Amino acid sequence: MWVFITLFAAACQSVRTAYQNTLATEAGFLHATMARSLYALPLVTGYLLLCIVLFGGVSLPTDSMFFMAASLCALAQIMATYFMLRVFQSGSFALGTMLAKTEAVLAALIGLPLLHYGLSAMAWLGIAVGVFGALVMSIKWKNLANIHRDASFVFGLGSGFCFAVTSVMASLASHSFEGSIMTSAGVTLLYVLLLQSAILCGLQMVKSRDLMTPFRKSPQLSWKVGIMSGLGSIGWFTAFALVNPAMVKTLGQLEILGTLYYSKYRFSEKMNMRQWFGGVMIIISVILVTAATIK
Repeated sequence: MWVFITLFAAACQSVRTAYQNTLATEAGFLHATMARSLYALPLVTGYLLLCIVLFGGVSLPTDSMFFMAASLCALAQIMATYFMLRVFQSGSFALGTMLAKTEAVLAALIGLPLLHYGLSAMAWLGIAVGVFGALVMSIKWKNLANIHRDASFVFGLGSGFCFAVTSVMASLASHSFEGSIMTSAGVTLLYVLLLQSAILCGLQMVKSRDLMTPFRKSPQLSWKVGIMSGLGSIGWFTAFALVNPAMVKTLGQLEILGTLYYSKYRFSEKMNMRQWFGGVMIIISVILVTAATIK
């Protein structure tokens, strides 16, 4: 089931990222980052209520693990989204998405001591091939010696790391409940979005000195970002709760297909042979990781 949930999440995220890139240009980085959480709240709240009806409620643990993990998840996702939007402005739409795909191997490494998930040799190979494919697409090899000075590269890797922390913390927070894992993932997602909305709306209100600013800037496009983000987040958080986040993020690299489409047809960016070759490697990595889960 996690495979279909992940594919759904990847498809939604591809569309959301394209909308968010446009929103960042129209309304600024802060609003574009905020819109993905604030405007997703109604949809996610309705989804959680549906989960409670269908799968039952959950009991909150007595320790502070949930709040620590979920809060770190919320902050890491804010930073990840901000870094990715910065990449879009300093590089390209495709470049930002590709570099963020290093999150798969980073999620595997971060998750090993925290989640105690094991990975087969084939799964590790698939993750490595996928990350290498993303780097092949993103890096101009003739400039490799000075890559550390490339703002797009730095922001991209920062985004990948923060997204990896987000996925691992989401899984850790969801598993701190007792009860249905579907409802647990929904509760975690709602908490994360509420905290993100409070932080980002507060920053935007202080910056503009207008309490209604979050609702006035590009409302139609903001709703599109929020709805697609909400749908995607429901898929991601549910998948994170079901299996190793590293597996989820590797399979989710099929988002690259949507990225290539939007990069070419929406933002008129040209894709060269090196980038197409990297895309093929990512698809191969997805096949390897998926095959590794079939027993």
